[in-house]
Amino acid sequence: MEWQAIVDFDGTISCQDTTDQILERFAAPSWQEVEQDWIDGKIGSRECMKRQVEMLRVSPGLLDSFIADIEIDWDFPAFVRLCMRHDIPVTVVSDGLDRTIRAVLNRAGLGFLPIVANHLGYAGEGRWQLTSPYASTTGGCDSGTCKCAVADSLHRPLTLLVGDGKSDHCVAGQADLVFAKKGLIAHCRDQGLPHHPFTDFSEAVGLLEELLCATAASGRTRELTKDTIDG
Repeated sequence: MEWQAIVDFDGTISCQDTTDQILERFAAPSWQEVEQDWIDGKIGSRECMKRQVEMLRVSPGLLDSFIADIEIDWDFPAFVRLCMRHDIPVTVVSDGLDRTIRAVLNRAGLGFLPIVANHLGYAGEGRWQLTSPYASTTGGCDSGTCKCAVADSLHRPLTLLVGDGKSDHCVAGQADLVFAKKGLIAHCRDQGLPHHPFTDFSEAVGLLEELLCATAASGRTRELTKDTIDG
């Protein structure tokens, strides 16, 4: 089996957008004006998040205490275990914040998962700064994390994307299989992209188990994947 799984974090693994939760609690109210500029297409997501993170005023200890209460979909560990049993590496790829993702996954016993995300760094005196080590180097992507480039770098021929929103739009068009929730469902429908809608990871586990069983029975990995989605 030559699959790899790329899983979004905010709104997919986590129950809510964790960056928005942090900004609502610890940033100046004007972070919402920057958000609107991004929604209106005036700036890209990397520029949006960089400016918003600069508005944060919170100590590391208080921020970490807040992150400790963030909830995730508690069926996600079962999804990871299923992938591991079938030699499908899972990488958490997010346009969110690495500090948040790492803390939440550690609490869930999933600290061994690779994380690809923006880096949230403490600048002292309650201030923070954002760097984007996985941004596009070609200028074709304005996200902090270019998920298409990450998928290509993982080197397995078949990619399963699990996501929910705008940061997943581009890679959804390249993935061999898409599990979509929330806004990603509408995007896939609008673009005519094959996808499986799901609402939580208990459903995602069932979908993946069904696919793996069908694939094992037929031995036609790529063709069966497409046929299953379209049917």
